[in-house]
Amino acid sequence: MALSLQVIYPNSNDSTFDMDYYQNTHMPLVGEHMGAHIQTVLVTQGLAGGPDLPPGYHAVATMTFAGQAELDAALAAAGPVIDDIANFTNAAPDMLIGQVIS
Repeated sequence: MALSLQVIYPNSNDSTFDMDYYQNTHMPLVGEHMGAHIQTVLVTQGLAGGPDLPPGYHAVATMTFAGQAELDAALAAAGPVIDDIANFTNAAPDMLIGQVIS
């Protein structure tokens, strides 16, 4: 069964997020350390939370995996990726691990 890992960066009045660093440094780091286990990656930058509303999230990264073994291997290799988060945001990310159903 395919699984997904979503890393969700909440936006608040006092949060910061360096999208340039995220795209050009952090995501290549994800590829370097976790990429061998990932099937697909989709990164979405938050633009709005609805009409005339600011985005509730700076960004959401969605990674898919063939199964539990691949997800476990990616998470085991994620140390440098997790350590890098403080370099582009002061927001504590949420994570969602789920089953891909469509």
